[in-house]
Amino acid sequence: MRIYTTTLQITWEELTLKKHTECLAMLLAGGEGRRLAPLTDQLAKPAVPFGERLRLIDFPLNNCSHSGIRTIGVLTQYCADSIHEYINERYAPQPAHTESLQMTMLPSYLKGIGGYSGTADAIYRNIDYIDQHAPEHVLILSGDHIYQMDYRPMLDFHKKKRASATIAVKPVPWREASRFGILDTDSRQRITSFEEKPAKPSSNLASMGIYLFKWADLKRYLLEDAANDASSHDFGKDIIPAVLASRENMAAYPFKGYWRDVGTIESLWAANMDLLGGELTLDAGKWRLPGANPDVPGSEAGARLERSVVCPGVTIGRGSELSECIVMPGAQIGKNVKIHRAIIGEGAIIPDRAVIERYDGQISVVGPGEILSAAGLDEKAASAAAS
Repeated sequence: MRIYTTTLQITWEELTLKKHTECLAMLLAGGEGRRLAPLTDQLAKPAVPFGERLRLIDFPLNNCSHSGIRTIGVLTQYCADSIHEYINERYAPQPAHTESLQMTMLPSYLKGIGGYSGTADAIYRNIDYIDQHAPEHVLILSGDHIYQMDYRPMLDFHKKKRASATIAVKPVPWREASRFGILDTDSRQRITSFEEKPAKPSSNLASMGIYLFKWADLKRYLLEDAANDASSHDFGKDIIPAVLASRENMAAYPFKGYWRDVGTIESLWAANMDLLGGELTLDAGKWRLPGANPDVPGSEAGARLERSVVCPGVTIGRGSELSECIVMPGAQIGKNVKIHRAIIGEGAIIPDRAVIERYDGQISVVGPGEILSAAGLDEKAASAAAS
């Protein structure tokens, strides 16, 4: 098992950003992502590809870089090497005139435990790392959300409100509200109630899973939570309710931009379609994306593509038709293939004349490295028709 601690160099033209050295970021990147299986069978969820050239973890890392937050602890657990190797390979140092980005890999196996028992436990186990940097504030981030955000206005808001904790929030469709931590606020944007994934939501104002704490306060709550055997050691289930119950000043920071939690196959597919449809735009001039997948030659000659994302290194045979598809790096699609509303995993191989489409409106998925045969395709079609 390899351990990576790397100093990354991010180049910015006409750099005018002010460093917020008082704020350290802790990026939770150890998720297993069972609802994204089979894409996550051998990858941590934040390492799943997105768009043509990115992976989910590129979004919070790029947000930190743009926000002037240079010190980042990356907490890994499930398939930790998939995160370590990606960061080490893709975020290579750039030439001179650069700003340093210090990222430290903090895998659970270094702590002598079987694994982090929850998101709060993951931060608790790395208290020494945070104390070494002595930050005034700590930003807690998830590695599997799609959004572009400058964290500096949130930090300014947090300090202006003199909050012990601030949560970034955004309204979500009512039909999806039960998937999130839901909260209510008063006229001063103070949080008055919070419930994690309620069966009957009281509002549709959702936590984005972006938490900003005064470190002294968060450390105290982490120590109390660790001593509580009844706790699940989770931010949404335990830490946030504890802060609220103590009547600490906890503020809700409203975020106006695009944001999506891509914890399911359907949401990952939808976010890619949003990118194609313009609901999500990646401003390459403003948002440098140093972690982007490199250009790897592919081939699509003679194929017909409609509203589909095709990553580098993909080959698609002549006469094939793809619509509303995501084809991940290195996949090989044969000739005269027809695919509709599907995700094709990295390195998957689809034979000539294959037909992949669902009859129930759901998304078909071919796993990374999967080699489909005619028999396998017949089984998938039969399963989809029966569902």
